[in-house]
Amino acid sequence: MRMSRILLLLPTATYRAADFMAAAKSLGVEVVVGSEHAQAMAAMMGDTSVVVPIDDLESAVEAICSLHSRSRLDAVLAVDDRGIVAASKASERLGLPHNPPEAVRATRDKSQMRALLAAASIPQPDFVLVRAGVDPSVAASEVGYPCVVKPVSRSASQGVIRADDPAGVATAAKRVRDLVGDEALLVERFVPGDEVAVEGILVAGTLKILAVFDKPDPLDGPYFEETIYVTPSRHPAHLLAAIERLVGDAAAVIGLREGPLHAEIRIGVDGDVRILEVAARSIGGLCSRALRFGAGISLEELILRHATGAGIGGLSREKGASGVMMLPIRSEGVLRSVSGLAEARRVEGVTGLEITIPIGRRVVPLPEGDRYLGFVFARGERPAQVEASLRAAQATLEVVIGA
Repeated sequence: MRMSRILLLLPTATYRAADFMAAAKSLGVEVVVGSEHAQAMAAMMGDTSVVVPIDDLESAVEAICSLHSRSRLDAVLAVDDRGIVAASKASERLGLPHNPPEAVRATRDKSQMRALLAAASIPQPDFVLVRAGVDPSVAASEVGYPCVVKPVSRSASQGVIRADDPAGVATAAKRVRDLVGDEALLVERFVPGDEVAVEGILVAGTLKILAVFDKPDPLDGPYFEETIYVTPSRHPAHLLAAIERLVGDAAAVIGLREGPLHAEIRIGVDGDVRILEVAARSIGGLCSRALRFGAGISLEELILRHATGAGIGGLSREKGASGVMMLPIRSEGVLRSVSGLAEARRVEGVTGLEITIPIGRRVVPLPEGDRYLGFVFARGERPAQVEASLRAAQATLEVVIGA
């Protein structure tokens, strides 16, 4: 029987390469690595490594189709935001399972996504699109204070700033414009309350919820740096059912049909749920390591099983609780040292700790930054135990950032 062959679009800066490659090896799937730069041993790797100019859509699609003409692909999969439009467009041209490219584009442009959801009356924050050269305070007065200023194209809270008055809006808009130039901005009404993250996978338009993560640290601004994710959620069953319906409805309205989905939801103080974000990809960074399915199957394995048609029926999240802490960057400068790692790893319940920024590298916090210092993982019988383990591990760490 022929081995399944999949093209993985792996930008050189992604965290995800090792986990997807390990998943492919476990499943016996042949992988072709597509990245924007040639691999060091590309000449010896043949068609197992190709240059795909991910940020040039038409050139990327042509490169993928050329590869397919030489050696047939069974699936094209992007592991993060940068490659998802190219993957969907190439898959459409090759007749492979895919999300419609226009739906994927909408998840990459928050203004398009907001417009689609608004037209279908999907609950979300009130918003106004602000073009370059337009005073954002007018939009803020329309949606009301406090509000949130954000770029339409970034993810992971980069460039997202809360403002409580006109002066704050002006300051926030300038910082965001310094980051993204003349790109349009969104000004949205700030929704107070708890936030959860939803991990799912779409199969022929049907959403399967894989996990709902609580975010126990308040995300009230002025910046929205995420820290702890813990699953299963401690919210009541009726609220989780409402969240599942909302995410499914949002995915359908956007037009998503196949593959991983990640969504961010606000639970208002009135108990209403609103969509903040929908992404046509899996959870970012190394956070997927907090999830296991069936008898120890990783999220990446599950995604590859679906992409190659192997099926994911019966695969549910493991029993017990699990979580991840994204270690925040507190100040700008050069990372001089991280101590206390051994002590953190010895904390009961901690299953892993990885610092992902090398010593000596310059670091930048949110809202301008786009990286975390690292990740801590924990497991336990109950969510509260996992949260306590993550906080105890963080408390042992001493991070020194210098000039």
